Amino acid sequence: MLSALARPAGAALRRSFSTSAQNSPLVSRLTLYDIAHTPGVAADLSHIETRANVKGYLGPEQLPDCLKGCDVVVIPAGVPRKPGMTRDDLFNTNATIVATLTAACAQHCPEAMVCIIANPVNSTIPITAEVFKKHGVYNPNKIFGVTTLDIVRANTFVAELKGLDPARVNVPVIGGHAGKTIIPLISQVRDCKSSLLKD
Repeated sequence: MLSALARPAGAALRRSFSTSAQNSPLVSRLTLYDIAHTPGVAADLSHIETRANVKGYLGPEQLPDCLKGCDVVVIPAGVPRKPGMTRDDLFNTNATIVATLTAACAQHCPEAMVCIIANPVNSTIPITAEVFKKHGVYNPNKIFGVTTLDIVRANTFVAELKGLDPARVNVPVIGGHAGKTIIPLISQVRDCKSSLLKD
């Protein structure tokens, strides 16, 4: 399996995701793309003793080479939400970035699974779908909104309330990734052995 990371939102996320992906036995090639600093990060990661071949790509002219042959593309692109910034402000910035990157995916790796982390996910997923439709390569089974953060937070909150190990708690979360639509299904909470709602 091949993996690409397209224009991360920040150095910490880029390094964290890249290190995790590189350590996966399923990843044989990891390509990193950004508008700055990627070759240095790729060089650092290439020194980790795994089978994954790591290469960094920089700037729009190198994006096609970064994406060619990718099976999975993860896009945590854009800017993080700053104090005072609304989701509409965030959308105005990140929508263009996501549209540009997904258009490149539609052209250079149309069969890849595309995982969108860029916020607001509830809006960037429909943009991605429309871009793929425009290029005639839309497959709804290959476009994903990544909202794991909501699940991790819900697991942690419930574990703290119940005095449990968060790694053993599973709180299903539905509704997307907008403040008003995130719904933890407390009635479905389980730890590894039983329902947490009995007490």
